[in-house]
Amino acid sequence: MDSTRTKYAIRERMWALLEQEQAAPPGVHGYIPSFFGAEAAANRLAELPVWKGARVVKAVPDTAQLPVRVRALAEGKLVYMAVPKLAEPLPFYLLDPQNLTVPADEAASSAVAAFVAPKIGVEDMQPVDLIICGSVAVNRRGVRLGKGAGYSDIEVALLQEANLIGPRTTIVTTVHPLQVVDEDLPETGHDFSVDLIVTADEVIECRPPRRPHGLVWDELQQHQIASIPVLDARLKQRSKSKGNPSQR
Repeated sequence: MDSTRTKYAIRERMWALLEQEQAAPPGVHGYIPSFFGAEAAANRLAELPVWKGARVVKAVPDTAQLPVRVRALAEGKLVYMAVPKLAEPLPFYLLDPQNLTVPADEAASSAVAAFVAPKIGVEDMQPVDLIICGSVAVNRRGVRLGKGAGYSDIEVALLQEANLIGPRTTIVTTVHPLQVVDEDLPETGHDFSVDLIVTADEVIECRPPRRPHGLVWDELQQHQIASIPVLDARLKQRSKSKGNPSQR
């Protein structure tokens, strides 16, 4: 079985398990699961030195990580939240607690952020101290599976290429304990792994993370590039540069 089919099978198994054990609300198939205990996991994360020392946070827009985003804004941290599906030319929301016009628990929602937060490009972002990602499954070595669309991998790759993350940047995923597995999980060239796994019950420190140097163009599908404006623009720039001898 190739890695794509293996990942698909593991995701399907995990989504079914979470619903069967009533660890997540119905309807998690196809998504980063909005698990029960997400707020407790966020509270446990907030006890850690890496959290307390973080000034700038990049977070996914998923509901599962909403309590983390709320906590970050309430504590005065600057939060960059990815635009859902990276579907805008400026792919990140800028949530600055100094400039919010609505309470933190509202601003941290992607539905509200779309109306109250300015959108920015990677070139206008500050270096990131902490990255918060969601997972469908993750093992204790830090290898994770997202929902399969590749958005988180692209977000991290964009930040990596812009030198906005480095060795001191910590990557964290918050999950339900059932999402932490002991088995090996497949990794491909574009996948990143995490430094820390945080559940309502424990904090798991992982091996040094795997971080690609940037976008792995050979592993991007045409439909991904076409649907993500920042990728489409970069591909056109790459093609233009290759076609112009003065830029070779």
